[in-house]
Amino acid sequence: MSMSYQLREATLPVLPAGHRDIRILHFSDLHLTPSRRREITDIKSFISLKPDLVISTGDFLAHHQAVPIVLETLNELLALPGVFAFGSNDYYAPRIKNPFSYLLKDHGKRMIGNELPTEELRTGLTGHGWKDLNHHRAMLKVGDTTIEFRGTDDAHLNRDDYSLVAGPADNCDLAVGVTHAPYLRILEAMSNDQLDIIFAGHTHGGQVRLPWLGGSKALTTNCDLPHWRARGVTRVQGEPWLNVSAGMGTSPFARIRVASPPEVSLITLESSV
Repeated sequence: MSMSYQLREATLPVLPAGHRDIRILHFSDLHLTPSRRREITDIKSFISLKPDLVISTGDFLAHHQAVPIVLETLNELLALPGVFAFGSNDYYAPRIKNPFSYLLKDHGKRMIGNELPTEELRTGLTGHGWKDLNHHRAMLKVGDTTIEFRGTDDAHLNRDDYSLVAGPADNCDLAVGVTHAPYLRILEAMSNDQLDIIFAGHTHGGQVRLPWLGGSKALTTNCDLPHWRARGVTRVQGEPWLNVSAGMGTSPFARIRVASPPEVSLITLESSV
């Protein structure tokens, strides 16, 4: 079966001299429902990329019965070292709204649906050994590299409080930040603590992109992140690398993606020397 998603690959020179490469699978915004059979097949194929570490930046759910589907779909990946943070759709089901409303200015008002079984999802993921980074720090040893992770809860719902994980990184080879929605307040706070890389999702890569010189251009990020950083690896001088996943799914009520195909990231970390 041919892939209906894009594999976005990048190599970042962030490991200490002599350390073995680390292959990170970063996925986001699955928005799974029991009927998403093609997407479920695609997600199950991720294991063939042979990652050493898995990072999910949230929005696993789009249906109140989706938790067993998520856990079954991720089954093989859950056997690998992994970390996660939640997005708004892990707390509340999507609601019908104008699919173009996300192109308008964000006034902070949220149309939230019925509560979802968030704790069932959290228990399922942590029960397989994945680290919950919603306002937690965690350490993992991957190969010969000790990684410190820290994360926040969803900034789109104003559930984030970076102060709960703030401060210098512990004794580690690499410091990584994880959050669902890449609001500038979180990126700035993580930059101040001199993290090496930040992983985020939420943007859907703009979801609707216009053809542009050399490619396409996002119309929105659905947060205050500049549009040019809507997907992929970007960096502002003196700040951490940022990888934003354009995600795999969409809201069941806004099933459109224009010039922004579903994607998963494979980020290879290598020695900087």
